[in-house]
Amino acid sequence: MANNKQKLELTWIGKNNPEYDISNIEPRILAENPELSNCTNDPNTENMIIHGDNLLALKALLPEYEGKVKCIYIDPPYNTGNAFEHYDDSVEHSTWLSLMKPRLELLKMLLKDDGVISVHIDDIEYCYLKVLMDEVFGRDNFINTIAIRDSHPSGLKLSAKDKKIIKTKSYIIIYKKTGSAKINPIYQPRNDWDIHYSIFVDIDSDSLKKKTLKETMVEQGIIDSRYNINESSLRDKNFRKFVFDNREKIFQSTKEMPDTARKLSIENKDTVIEYSSNGERNFAFNGRRLFPLSKSIQNVGIDGEIGKEDFGKLLCDFWDDVDFNNSQNEGDVQFPASKKPEYLLGRILTMFSCGNEYVLDSFLGSGTTAAVAHKMGRRYIGIEMGNHAYTHCKVRLDNIINGNDQSGISRAINWKGGGAYKFFELAPSFILKDEFGNSVIDEYYSDSKLIKAMCKLMSFNYQPSQTEYWKHGVGQGKNYLYVTTQLLTCGMVQQIAAHLADGESLIVCPKKFEPGADKIDDRITIKKIPQSVLKACHFGKKEYLLPINETVLEEVEDEEIE
Repeated sequence: MANNKQKLELTWIGKNNPEYDISNIEPRILAENPELSNCTNDPNTENMIIHGDNLLALKALLPEYEGKVKCIYIDPPYNTGNAFEHYDDSVEHSTWLSLMKPRLELLKMLLKDDGVISVHIDDIEYCYLKVLMDEVFGRDNFINTIAIRDSHPSGLKLSAKDKKIIKTKSYIIIYKKTGSAKINPIYQPRNDWDIHYSIFVDIDSDSLKKKTLKETMVEQGIIDSRYNINESSLRDKNFRKFVFDNREKIFQSTKEMPDTARKLSIENKDTVIEYSSNGERNFAFNGRRLFPLSKSIQNVGIDGEIGKEDFGKLLCDFWDDVDFNNSQNEGDVQFPASKKPEYLLGRILTMFSCGNEYVLDSFLGSGTTAAVAHKMGRRYIGIEMGNHAYTHCKVRLDNIINGNDQSGISRAINWKGGGAYKFFELAPSFILKDEFGNSVIDEYYSDSKLIKAMCKLMSFNYQPSQTEYWKHGVGQGKNYLYVTTQLLTCGMVQQIAAHLADGESLIVCPKKFEPGADKIDDRITIKKIPQSVLKACHFGKKEYLLPINETVLEEVEDEEIE
């Protein structure tokens, strides 16, 4: 019986347009530009900056990086109706969704099974994006939405306070690929004292005598008898030092404890007892566990910060402490109204990745994600379609490598320079039309570039054999691919057939072949290029960009002049 149950999904005009079907997107190759790479420190670096349309670039990363990326952060255009300097942010809703869906589908393919994707967005498309990501990643894989306070009600914003509620927040929508994703908790510094920690026990003494915290501090001359310990006490330097140094001896009482220990504690009324649990020293008084202040001491801040052990509170889903005001100066590159603070990215990367894991940002902008990943020792892939791949991303990373960039998280993690990256350009379309309208291979593709492109188009992994010249690509099982620009003769086919091992098969892609060459051996299939790949995908598409609204640009320019 057919399953006619309706699917819950978001629909829009053009959703099923084949132009945005990821199977129809050309799998281009990525060509390194050695003049723009900076890999003196590490010629084998796996860090990548890619200049080109991000939909084509994401497809180009397959299959080499499928299932390898641990953390994805993207900050796509918000569709706010405003034109920005480096891209237009004004797209009709259906077009915006059509552009986002295939990108999310490819990003999901690139994620590891335990990987996480974070998408930064504001109110305009937030609800639509949430439903779209439910469809792509699965509603059960939604982790949470983080609300970010990214501005304050001041300046020009206040001129519209009688017409609308002033916006001071944005969102980060977070999904995992599967149920195996793990979050690394982050703690913020805590400046308010928890008054429940009022018990002091000298656990180094044989007597384990219980006192109040105030009594102990008065005896040791830290405070006088008139001092009232309250929530603001932690802001007092002397108080803070004493409780931090004595964190193992300061307690609050809690209910949770083993029944055997509770019974022993009750039997020893008004006496501190010691018991062992999971190999740790534990203490109880009158049937209640004494919970030590040391459990509230955490490694606060982002991954890599040195000497940041402090009183901490768990970071949850509302972040109101990230400074956006000075982010425009970070990295010594200007990107007004769009640049995100390095500390924000530091948190994301800390929560969802560890050292040397892959981080990806396909809307790289001014290069913040790559900059933070570089400093934090992650491997990264950054994709940027605009000219600022050269003017912003490269400049910023070069400053990081030579140690000149001490902005952002640099001082917090004691950044001194080092590292490397390679700069890649998206190769042109494999097939173009000549002056007579015939489909021909672009002259760019010769030698190894031609082989790499054909491997991608034929779904083979580019793995040239060191011993067999006719093994350029490896497919499933023992299936191989051979690409040649020479005339494929019958003699060449017979020679290759003689070297095929049991169970091996071969696809040969020549530009020309002798009549009868395709009949010599059933294990060898000949597919002439470019005819054999003409239907593989859409060729000749230069970009899948957000369209520029010239009218909006003119309006903004007029407003600036006024």
